[in-house]
Amino acid sequence: MPDGHTERVDDQRRTVFQTSLMSALLDGVYDGDLTVRELLEHGDFGLGTFNALDGEMLVLDGVCHRLRADGSVERASDDDLTPFAVVMPFEPVTGFDVTARMSRADVVARIIELEDSQNYLFAVRVHGRFESVTTRTVRRQEKPYPPMREAVKDEAIVTFSSISGTVAGFRTPLYERGIGVPGGHVHFIDDELSTGGHVLDFVLERGRVDICKGSDLQLRLPLSTSFGEADLDPDDLDDQVRNAENRSPRS
Repeated sequence: MPDGHTERVDDQRRTVFQTSLMSALLDGVYDGDLTVRELLEHGDFGLGTFNALDGEMLVLDGVCHRLRADGSVERASDDDLTPFAVVMPFEPVTGFDVTARMSRADVVARIIELEDSQNYLFAVRVHGRFESVTTRTVRRQEKPYPPMREAVKDEAIVTFSSISGTVAGFRTPLYERGIGVPGGHVHFIDDELSTGGHVLDFVLERGRVDICKGSDLQLRLPLSTSFGEADLDPDDLDDQVRNAENRSPRS
């Protein structure tokens, strides 16, 4: 179980920067016009994807990593483009140590205890030794792009055992449905920076969980025909998000 001193999340203002909308990504808007260089001007921590869904994105300590479906990891080029990403300056203000086995659900429950409200976005970084991490990575898509519910049918699912690394991402309020991913959205990369992906589940043996609160949201929308014509409020939006994330709500 967790031990050590814990504190409530502070009241300092921090800006979360986001390009495009999750609902646009669900509708097949897979090409953006924001470069990685521009993205990193807004934060040193975050996640997203790349044009054509060519890999999951994870930003840690100011470095943008591309996690591909073949299991490889590479540092993204400054000129790579993203259709959807969320970043912020990561300044941990609360957290807890883990000294005994905790499931993802256990970790989430503890995080919720430390959050001072369910109405803010929280960045979460979990570093340690994992008993297991199950990930998926959508394969690169070709035009004409299919909607996300079709793209994920060919995703690569992998379970890593006895691995050290970092699970990182965001916990987003329910009212942001369509803008972001309500609940938890996290990616994984191992300590060797050799493999990773979008996290479906994990079991943590030991490690550290750090939490940072975001108070402000800067939203940048792409100036493109595909975004302008996208269906951003489908009747089955909640189902589409759950299908894309392969999980139940608030996990």
